[in-house]
Amino acid sequence: MSEKKQRIDIHEYLAAFDDIPGTRVFTAQRARKGYWLNQFAMSLMKEENRERFKADESAYLDEWNLTPAAKQAVLDRDYNAMIDEGGNVYFLSKLFSTDGKSFQFAAGSMTGMTQEEYAQMMINGGRSPEGVRSIKGGF
Repeated sequence: MSEKKQRIDIHEYLAAFDDIPGTRVFTAQRARKGYWLNQFAMSLMKEENRERFKADESAYLDEWNLTPAAKQAVLDRDYNAMIDEGGNVYFLSKLFSTDGKSFQFAAGSMTGMTQEEYAQMMINGGRSPEGVRSIKGGF
């Protein structure tokens, strides 16, 4: 007699990722939420779109079906807020590239560090696994 496999509630499973401090997992729910934000970011692959965006950011963003929070996050260059709005960091890289910024710069800004501090942290082996590992549990 074989054991019956236990079904996993996918929503419960994915909700556990929200308990990891400083981590935003790109789930299907986030992908749906950020569809237009990511489409906007991908539009910046074309030179003519980058030029139009740089000429009038607000007007260009109005062409996309963005939430007010997503639009403000782009205008503020708040990458964490963009990710909260469903942005995918690899798509958002088109935005910081448009601004002449590196991935290292963006990652540093998302962690509250300068580009140099972030680079040194990574050279030193990254973040320590010690410390707060759960928002709910406080450990």
